[in-house]
Amino acid sequence: MGRARRPQWCYTEHEPGDAIVRQSTLLPRLVRFAGYELDIRSGELRRDGLTTKLQDQPLQILLMLLEHPGELVTREALHNALWPGSSFGDVEDSLNHAVRRLRAALGDLAEHPKFIETLARRGYRFIAPVEIAAAHGGASAVVPVYGRRTEDAAHSAALHRRISLAVGTIVVTLAALTVLNVGGLRERVFRAVGAVREPPLQIQSIAILPFDNLSHDPEQEYFADGLTEQLITDLGQISALRVISRTSVMQYKGTKTPLPQIARELNVDGLVEGAILRSGGRVRITAQLIQANPERHLWARTYERDLRDVLAIQGEVAQAVAREVRVKVTPLEQTRLVRARAVNPEAYEACLKGRYFNHRQTREDTLKANDYFVRAIEADPSYAPAYAGLADNYTWATFGFLGVRPKEAFAKAEQAATRALELDDTLAEAHSSLAYVRYVTKRDWETGEKGFQRALEMNPNLVTAHESYALCLMTMGRFEESIAEFERALDLDPLSVVLNVELGSPYYFAGKHAQAMKQFRKALELDQNFPLAHFNLGLSFTQLRRYDDAIKEFQTALAGERENAIFLAPLGYCYAVAGKRAEALQVLASLRHRGEKEYISEFLLAMLYTGLHENEQAITALEKAYQEQDGWLIIAKVEPDLDPLRSDPRFQDLLRRMNFPQ
Repeated sequence: MGRARRPQWCYTEHEPGDAIVRQSTLLPRLVRFAGYELDIRSGELRRDGLTTKLQDQPLQILLMLLEHPGELVTREALHNALWPGSSFGDVEDSLNHAVRRLRAALGDLAEHPKFIETLARRGYRFIAPVEIAAAHGGASAVVPVYGRRTEDAAHSAALHRRISLAVGTIVVTLAALTVLNVGGLRERVFRAVGAVREPPLQIQSIAILPFDNLSHDPEQEYFADGLTEQLITDLGQISALRVISRTSVMQYKGTKTPLPQIARELNVDGLVEGAILRSGGRVRITAQLIQANPERHLWARTYERDLRDVLAIQGEVAQAVAREVRVKVTPLEQTRLVRARAVNPEAYEACLKGRYFNHRQTREDTLKANDYFVRAIEADPSYAPAYAGLADNYTWATFGFLGVRPKEAFAKAEQAATRALELDDTLAEAHSSLAYVRYVTKRDWETGEKGFQRALEMNPNLVTAHESYALCLMTMGRFEESIAEFERALDLDPLSVVLNVELGSPYYFAGKHAQAMKQFRKALELDQNFPLAHFNLGLSFTQLRRYDDAIKEFQTALAGERENAIFLAPLGYCYAVAGKRAEALQVLASLRHRGEKEYISEFLLAMLYTGLHENEQAITALEKAYQEQDGWLIIAKVEPDLDPLRSDPRFQDLLRRMNFPQ
C-alpha cells in the first residue's frame, strides 16, 4: 500500500511503574518477532535476558510499523502521529534520530536490515515475521501476522506478470547496447547496478559521539560514557587518524544536533554513533560509521557478549572502524588494537566510574574517583588502566587543588604510574603521568620531555599528553613550541574551554598580553561564566596595571569557585600592588587560617608577599614550596610577579636547584 492507515491510538490503563505511552488498539499487550518480545504497555523490549526500555518516540514508531507489517509506513504518517501540527522540515532530523535510536535498540543496520527497511525518501517497512499473543478463553495462542495482506495477493501477481514481460523486453535491448558499449553505456550501467561503486572518501578525521544508554537508567550513564572514551582512546592510537577528544564530543550528549552540523563544528570527515545495553552480566553494543559529507552510512554492526569480554568487543569495534576509514594502520598500531584479555567486571566498572568522576574535576568528585580506582585495583591488582587512572587523578592534585600536600600526591602518582607501565607499557596515559612527575617533582626536564614524546608515540591523539607537554615547554620558556603544542591539543579538542584558556598562558608569560587576552575572551565565548578565563584575564589586567578591571575579574572568578585559594592569592597580590594593603593583608590572613586545615601553596603565598614588598618572607615561602615539591614552582622561571626577587642570590640558587634548562 502507498500510505499506511492512520493508526488508532488511545491511552491505556497502566500498572504502577509502567510508562504512560500512546498504545495501539490494533495490538495486544505483547508482540513477538525474531526472538524479541515487546511489552507495549511498559515500553520494554526483551531478548535473551536483556531488557531495553524504549523511549517514547522510538516506541511509537515501532508500534506503527508493527501495526502494518510488510507495508510502507510513510514518513508523513510518522510525522503526523509524532509531531502533529509541526512542519515536516522542522522535525525531519528528529524523525531520523528517533529511527536511528530504534534501530540501535534492535541491533538493526540500515544497510543490511533484519527488521526496519528504509524506502528512500518515502518511509519505512517492518520486514521481520511478527507474532501476537491472542487471548482465547483465558489461554494464549500465537497468531502469525504476515508481511502482505491476502486480498492484495491476486492483484500483486497479475501486476508482477505484466511488469516482468515489459522488463524482459527492456533487458534484452539494454544488454545488446551494453555489450556494444554504445556511448560508454557499459560503465554507466555497471555503476547504476552497483558493479562499479564510487569509493567512499578516505576519512582522515573522526568523532566518536556519546554512546546512547539504552537502559535509560541514570546510574548506568558512566558505562556508556566510559565505552565512548575507551573507543576514542583505542582509535587515537592510529597516527594517520585525527580523533576528537572526549571533552568536545560530550557537548553533543543528549542533543539532536544534525550529524552534518556536528561534523562541521568539529571539522571531521566521519562520525561514529553507537548504543549500549548492559543487563546483568551481558552487554550489547551497536556501532555505525557515517561519512559526513556527503552523508552516508559506511558500516554498522551489533555485538553481544559477556561483560568479561567487553575489552575484546571494544577492540573489534576499533579494528572495524579502522578498516572502513581506509587509513594506514601500522603493524604496531594493529597489535595495540587487539584486546584479547578478559577483564574482571567489578574492576572494569569501578574504573569506568573513576574516570567518570575524574572528568567532573571538582574536589568532591576527584576524591570519589580515587575511591573507585582503589576499588578497581582491589578487585583486580593486575588491571593496569586502574593504576593509570589513579596516577592521573593524583597528578591533578599536585597543585593543591584538593588540599592534599603535593609531596604526598606526587609519591602516589609516581607509584601508580610506574605500576601501570609494569603491567602494560603501551598505556599512553601512564607514560604522560610519569613524565609529569619526573619534570615537576624530580626536576628532570629532559626525561619529562622524552616521556611526553613517548606517550604521544603511543597515542598521537591523547589530548592530556599534548596539554601537559605544552605546559612543560612553557615553563622552560620555549613559548613558540608551547603555543604549537597547545594548538595541536585544541585541534583534537576544539570545544574545550580549558584548552582555550591555556593557549593564552604562553602569550601571557611571554609578555604578549593583547594576544593572551584575546584567547581568554575566546574561551568566554564558549562559557561566559568560566572562572579560569576570568582569573587569567585578571592576571593580564594586573600586569597592565589596570587594577580595577583585574579585581573585578578575580572577584567574578571567585564567585564561581567559592573562595578557591588558587584564585584568592593573586587577588591579594593585585590588592597589594594597587596600594590596597589592608585588603591584601586580609586575604593573607584568610589563607594562613585555611592553611591550618589544608595545604595552601607556599608558592602562591610567596607571590602575595612579593606584592606586599615583604621579600624576606617571600624567599622563605619559596624555600618551603621547594621542600614540599609544590607544583607551582615550575613557573618560577617565567612568573612576572616574582620579578622583584630575581636579583636576590637566594632566588637564583632556587632556580639553579630547579634545574631549569638554559
